Amino acid sequence: MKTLDWLRLIALSVLWGGTFLFVSLSLRSMPEFTIVFLRVGLAAITFWLLILVTGRRMPRDWHTWRAFLLMGLLNNAIPFSLITWEQTQVEGGIASIINATTSCFAVVLAHFLTKDEKLSVRRAAGVLIGLFGAYVLLRPELDGGISLRGLGQMAGLVASMSLALAGIFGKRFKGLSPIVTATGMLTCSALLLLPVSVLVDQPWTMQPDISAIGAVGGLVLLSTVVAYLLYFRVLQSAGATNLLLVTLLMPVSAHILGAAFLGEPLYATSVAGMVFIVLGLSIIDGRILRLLRARRHAEMALPVMVQPEEE
Repeated sequence: MKTLDWLRLIALSVLWGGTFLFVSLSLRSMPEFTIVFLRVGLAAITFWLLILVTGRRMPRDWHTWRAFLLMGLLNNAIPFSLITWEQTQVEGGIASIINATTSCFAVVLAHFLTKDEKLSVRRAAGVLIGLFGAYVLLRPELDGGISLRGLGQMAGLVASMSLALAGIFGKRFKGLSPIVTATGMLTCSALLLLPVSVLVDQPWTMQPDISAIGAVGGLVLLSTVVAYLLYFRVLQSAGATNLLLVTLLMPVSAHILGAAFLGEPLYATSVAGMVFIVLGLSIIDGRILRLLRARRHAEMALPVMVQPEEE
């Protein structure tokens, strides 16, 4: 990757890592479904403005909008709601580690749902190591029965599965502009979440403080709109394999932000779980293994220095 791609990737990891910080702040005075609805709804409005400014046209056929609806359900409505509820039970840093298992689930699901992305021995090993990291995180919550904290982490795992399915399903949008796809997906997500927010949260009764309002603004503009634009830019310039690296960086940035702004603790099980998940994702990605293999081949290919004979 070029230096600019690395900078974009790091920026994207900070933006998505900041999601967990913004959600934690907004949860202090706002209900879960309303936070998610505001996130996707305001982001959808922003993308519609981008559509108008750039002169793009949205598709009008029912087939495409039905695909947008399913994509919005899998990529936004379900996972965003589950992760937001998860953060009522666990710290944002832990939620970000659980979220990193998305790539593990994507590799397994792609094996069964696609024809060209079958499991290899290396990828299977990476998946097992990554999921073992999730088990390390969950293990303390399983002693003596499942706690609410444990249920929160399980909700995060279900969210990761939903995001993995969305990644596979989203391949059908290759022929559409990223802005068009994001606009359709977020619009459908907002339509799905509006009645849920109204019926469950009754948002007219809430009294959000200034920090919650600012956090929702950051969640919409930074962690959704800017992040999606950056995501598609990295995807186009560096490819999907390199984009996988963001899942390695995101838990680190989320932990740093949570510790710096919220004073979130760093548990031993969090560190151990993150190490296993990052190791598993590194093996799935294969980059480190390729570098080690290339280095070994280079060392073997070095010419042997012949000592001159003494006269």
